[in-house]
Formats: sequence, structure tokens, C-alpha cells
Amino acid sequence: MSAARVALVLDGEGPGGVLRRLDASGAPLGEPQRLVDAAAAVRLVEEGATPPRWVWRNTRTYRRLLGAGVRVARCHDVELVEGLLVAADGRFGAPRGVAAAAARLAGREPEPDPAPEGDDERPALFAPAPREADPDPLGTLVAVHAEQQRRLAAHDARFRLLAAAESAGGIVAEEMRAAGLPWREDVHDRLLTDQLGPRPTGFGRPARLVELNEEISLAFGREVNPDSPAEVLRAFGRAGHELESTRSWLIKRIDHPAVAPLLAYKELSRLHTANGWTWLRTWVRDGRFRPEYVVGGVVSGRWATRGGGALQIPRAVRAAVRADPGHRLVVADASQLEPRILAAMAGDTGLARAGGHDTDLYAGLAEDLFDGDRARAKLALLSAIYGQTSGGAGVLLGTLRRRFPAAVAFVEDAARAGEEGRLVRSWLGRTSPAARPGDEQPAAARARGRFTRNFVVQATAAEWALVLLAELRSALRRATSPAELVFFQHDEVLLHCPDEVAEETAAAVRTAAATAGRRLFGDSPVRFPMDARVVDGYDEKESPVDTAPQAELPA
Repeated sequence: MSAARVALVLDGEGPGGVLRRLDASGAPLGEPQRLVDAAAAVRLVEEGATPPRWVWRNTRTYRRLLGAGVRVARCHDVELVEGLLVAADGRFGAPRGVAAAAARLAGREPEPDPAPEGDDERPALFAPAPREADPDPLGTLVAVHAEQQRRLAAHDARFRLLAAAESAGGIVAEEMRAAGLPWREDVHDRLLTDQLGPRPTGFGRPARLVELNEEISLAFGREVNPDSPAEVLRAFGRAGHELESTRSWLIKRIDHPAVAPLLAYKELSRLHTANGWTWLRTWVRDGRFRPEYVVGGVVSGRWATRGGGALQIPRAVRAAVRADPGHRLVVADASQLEPRILAAMAGDTGLARAGGHDTDLYAGLAEDLFDGDRARAKLALLSAIYGQTSGGAGVLLGTLRRRFPAAVAFVEDAARAGEEGRLVRSWLGRTSPAARPGDEQPAAARARGRFTRNFVVQATAAEWALVLLAELRSALRRATSPAELVFFQHDEVLLHCPDEVAEETAAAVRTAAATAGRRLFGDSPVRFPMDARVVDGYDEKESPVDTAPQAELPA
């Protein structure tokens, strides 16, 4: 079969499906073909000289193909691309499903998208009535895709790269879910027991939490439930310490004997709740943790997960992430990604030179501008990106503005656009949400300005990471490497591979990082180094010299 693209719809039940060949514009070539075994047909097409780009509704199609042992080279994910297109039109958050896209194509108001499908969901007691089935799902898919191709042609090459990368991200997300993150249940259980005490029966607290609760109550001179913020605030108030909340950074300021056990309780309670024995029983099966990744799940284009908290694996349980016998883990994260992104986007030659070496960007700036004080250099750069001016940040930002005017002007222009209610776009064209009624008020306008100044950098960093994943997957596929991508968060990737290919896998990560930089920024002097390490366990990952703030932009 020779076609630039092939639209594919799987039957709701059974192994069958239907496909139709398309040209590069999305126009049909020939008639639809009914498939008795869709997976076998896709495998046969993939084995051809030039595999096509598969066109499907969403990643669920690929999940079913993977379940049948079939992998594809590339795809066009209609729902992921629709989300980018409606946002580019200033309608961020509008329905992006195939049915909604078809309604817009027909001039109708689209209905809200259905709730995400779940593999293990039980029927709800008052579930909404099922929608009327599309009598021609393949025809609808082909028509929506052709319209998307027309709209993409009206955008520049950068936006088309974004659409391709977003679709590739959908493939990677499903393959990582299928592979699973190696997870030793016995190690996890031991880690919990060491920190919390023996596993409690029923819904009781672990022994260590009980002990800390007793210490807290003794320090206050009365019984206090540390799980009740109201009780904790009243207890501190009786002791002469008025607090606005029970946030740890506020509690640390107080000189009181309850502070140490309370902080310890909060940390261990969070571990027990988020990654305790219940989490282990729910999410780890057959030695693998398989979260469901949501590509572009947050406003900046960063990924989210649906259950399991995969993007927040605490250090306390990372030792449970262990390579299988005869295998190693390759853990890699980008160095100072967002400041380097800013340097490349702004075309600031001074900052670009500082970010052009595979060294510590903050340390270089510190030597040049801040008398060797790396912390001040980091604060200055992050103040520019995040809009922080309190404390000493304003003075440091002024120093940065004088030395790197183009970089600072770039984010300040984005902030000004946000304050004025305008849209801003990332390097490849991901579009910010439109202003809402009330955003013209001074306080709200300033908040929106802080949002947009960070959006342009953080969203572009997410694009770099998407292209990195696509390039790395493609390189491993071309080399027929047995290495598997098994984890990804923001600017970090983790691969699982046999011992004998570990070093070449680490080299492939570094090469993919350099290629991603060129894909986005051409011959920019800015480099995007990845610190790739070969380890046996995730806990052996050395902490980077610094990490950029991980707080996500508000939805």
C-alpha cells in the first residue's frame, strides 16, 4: 500500500476495523477497506518500504494496537492537533474531540467532549446517556483531518512541527505506559516499613505517625489531631503563635517544641497517603508502574497523568525503581532548561554565549556578574522568567536587564501583552488562554502578565522536551535498539535497557537533546546539554546542581 497517510478506525469490539488511504493533503485515495484483523493489517503496512503517517482519533487507537503487539513509526492524532488549532484561534479549552470538530466543520455548535475513557472504570450510578453512534466514523475522521490539514497549511512551519511533535508525544506516552516503569514491590514495602513502621491493619495510622502524634500532643499539652489544620492553628494560637495556614514554611519560623514532630508528621503522612501501601497495591502490577500520561494535559503543554501521581515520585521511594536483572536505567535531565530556552528565543547574544556551553549556566553568570555568587545569578534569571521583584530580586533583575537587554525585554513584552489582554504564543505557536472578563482590573491584569511572561518560556521548554522525545524514539527505532523509554517528566527522561547498550543509549539521549535544539532554534549558539547517567536504581540519580521551580502555570 503506497500512501502518504492512512486513516484508521478500529471497531468498538473485536479485532476488525476500517482504513482509507489519503494523500498528503488528507484527500482520499481509493475506497475504504474493511479489515478483519486490523492489527495484522497495520503491521503489514508498517513493514513496507515507506510507512505512512497513521491518522486516528486519539491515543486509544494506538493503545489497542500496542496491546496486539503492533508499533507504528508516526501518526497524526486528530484530537491532540484539534486542541492546538482551537487554542490558536483564541478558543483555548473549547471541545477538541472528533465530534466537536465535525460539528464546527458543519457550522454547528459543538457539544462538550465526553469524559476521558478509562480502562478500569466501573459504570456510574447516574451515568449520562450514551451519545448516538456516528454512522460513518471513518468518513468523519477523514473529513476532520482534511480540514485540519487545510488549517495547518495556513500556519507556519513551526506550528506544523508542533502538531507533529504533539502527535509523536501521544505515541511515546502510550509506549511508556505499555512498557511500564520497573518497580520493586518488596523494596517499596521495605522503604515504607523503615520510615513508617509495620504496615497497619485496616485504616489505622502507621506506628511512626502514632508516635509523632503523641509527641505533638505532649508539646501542646493537650490532644491535637495533626491532620486537622484548624486544630493545629488553634493549638499554636493558644501558645501565642498566630498563623495564617499550616504550610511548612510558616511553621518552620516558630520556636516551639511541637514544630519538629509536626513537620516530620506532615512529611511522613504525605508519603503514607500519596505513595503508601494503598498506592503500591493499586498502581504496581507485575513489577511495573503504568501511569496514564496525558499529553498537553496542562496549559503550558506540559504533560499530566491520570491517577498514580507519576510526575511526583518522591525521593523517599525512588529506590523502588530498579532495573531488571541484566539491565540498567539511563536517567537524563536537562541543565537549566528554561534560562537556555529564553536565551535562544530572545536571540540575546550575550546570554546565548553564556548558555552556549555544556557547563553550569548559573555559575558562568555568577562569575561574570555576581562576584561568583551562583545563588544570586540563579535568582536573577528566574526572577526575569517568573516576574519576581520582591526582596532582593528587583535589584538583581536590574543588573540582568542592563547586561542582557534583549532577554529581559522578551519576557517583559510577553508580560505587557498579558496585562493588555492579548494572546501570547510559544516559539512553535502553542497559544495562551484568552483573557477573561475582569482581567482588565489592575490586580488581575498584573497576575495575567506574570502568567504570560512565564508561559512563553515554559511552553517552549515543553516543546523542546516533546521534540527530544520524538527524536530519541526515532533514533532508537532506527537502530533497532532494545532500550525503552519508561518515564518522562518536564525535562527528565528515564530509559530501561540491557547492560550492553546502556552507554550507547545514554549517548543517544545526548544526541537527541542537541538535535531538538537545532529543530527549534536552528544554528543558535545555545546548547541544551543532558546529564545522562547509567544507574541501577532511580535513587542513584545524583541531584542536579539546581532545579528550576516545578510549579505549573495555573489552568
